[in-house]
Amino acid sequence: MSATATLMTAEELLRLPRGQFRYELIDGELKQMSPAGHNHGRIAMRLSAPLATYVGEKGLGEVYAAETGYKLKSNPDTVRAPDLSFIEQSRVDEVGEAKGYWPGAPDLAVEVLSPSDIVSEVEQKVGEWLDAGCKLVWVVSQKMRTVTIYRSRNDIQILTEKDSLSGGTVVPGFSYPIANLFALRSKEQ
Repeated sequence: MSATATLMTAEELLRLPRGQFRYELIDGELKQMSPAGHNHGRIAMRLSAPLATYVGEKGLGEVYAAETGYKLKSNPDTVRAPDLSFIEQSRVDEVGEAKGYWPGAPDLAVEVLSPSDIVSEVEQKVGEWLDAGCKLVWVVSQKMRTVTIYRSRNDIQILTEKDSLSGGTVVPGFSYPIANLFALRSKEQ
């Protein structure tokens, strides 16, 4: 960052006009991102729908769609937006209706990798989620057809299409076959 750069705040980010790009704020610097591709959106929705249904039926909390912002740090501000997120009910009750971005990290953050994602940037983002108090991060790789589970920086597990994704203690009882994320459906099904 140059010494003359003007840092943006979370409040200024919130006022940006919506358009062809999505944005995140990293240490006060605006990061522009392209809209997600077709496969990215399909995979995110295949996980979002069953997770939201399960969480709603069990009264566990709230599931949030892509582009929901979380203010992870202040002065300079960092606002990140996962592809899918969950906040447990006790925290929803405590904060109530958040004005602007949610203050802090979700309990679960899900990142669906895009072909343009850079590994070091994804690792940085996962670290930021965990450092801000996120209890569970799932990183879905379309290319590798895997889901990497982060419970901490040292507790990492890679699951394949033979495995099922588990909500563990964060979303108790939730399970979803990883193969369903990547399967192409035909008209006959």
